[in-house]
Amino acid sequence: MDRFADMQMFVSVVEAGSISGAADRLGLAKSAVSRRLAELEARLGVQLLQRTTRRLNVTESGRAYFERSRQILADVEETEQAVSSVHAALAGKLRAALPLSFGLLHLAPLIDAFSRLHPGIEFELDFNDRQVDLMQEGFDVAIRIAQLEDSSLIARRLTTIRHIVCASPAYLARHGQPEHLDDLAHHAGLGYSNRAHPGLWTCIAADGAARAVKVPIKHAANNADFLCRMAIAGHGVLMLPTFYVAEAVKRGELVPLLPDCRWAELSAYALYPPTRHLSSRVRAFVDFLVERLGGEPPWDRAMRAAAPAKAATARQQRTPR
Repeated sequence: MDRFADMQMFVSVVEAGSISGAADRLGLAKSAVSRRLAELEARLGVQLLQRTTRRLNVTESGRAYFERSRQILADVEETEQAVSSVHAALAGKLRAALPLSFGLLHLAPLIDAFSRLHPGIEFELDFNDRQVDLMQEGFDVAIRIAQLEDSSLIARRLTTIRHIVCASPAYLARHGQPEHLDDLAHHAGLGYSNRAHPGLWTCIAADGAARAVKVPIKHAANNADFLCRMAIAGHGVLMLPTFYVAEAVKRGELVPLLPDCRWAELSAYALYPPTRHLSSRVRAFVDFLVERLGGEPPWDRAMRAAAPAKAATARQQRTPR
């Protein structure tokens, strides 16, 4: 009887949400996991899981056993790392859930750099905008851009996600450049349909007051990459986070509008389960992201640095010869 292995098995069942999922994760036959689960319940004298044809429900006793077992497993891992002669060399699998576009544009280069520093780390990445359940799906960490609600997860802030309103030079040449917030009501909007109100754009004006404008949406989509391309092609005015459009602004393909307005701000967070001892792999990875993304985000910094050069070029073009 291996109580430590029983704990690992039960934690895997709860996190995977099914016996078959735990069997795949552990490399065991489904029948072997079912048998060991029954033996564990018999030994403890309590029912840990309620089985139905569709799902497993964790009982009150099962939840208590799960939480304590997960903590013990984390303690054991931390203890082994603390006394290991190769503690400085991080190794092992790190499962992370990342938002699709932000992950590909800005986290992928950082993961490349982190992997070069710690070649023993094996990343398993899920690029998806859905809100994953870290505990049920067995992720070590998730990166989310949101206004966080109350959660049992621990959140560590990585950086500020600012928004910007912009349009292409060709669109502005045809329709004119808005000078005031209310002017946006007369322009074609490109709306991000994942928002509750894609056409309601809010900002903090120069006087510090919160204001909103209803922008008529000509094209809406749930993919920001598509909307950015449509804006570059001259189909309308766009509001998106700066990390999407920074490169297009640097290249002059999009022009920021209404600079006196401060548009919506969110934060990017690293989320992880509330174990007392965070694994060294996760801790090192989150520390690395905070170091690289802290302060002014690199895409905002690069966009701001490009602004003076563009302004100088524009003045030269306007100067009579």
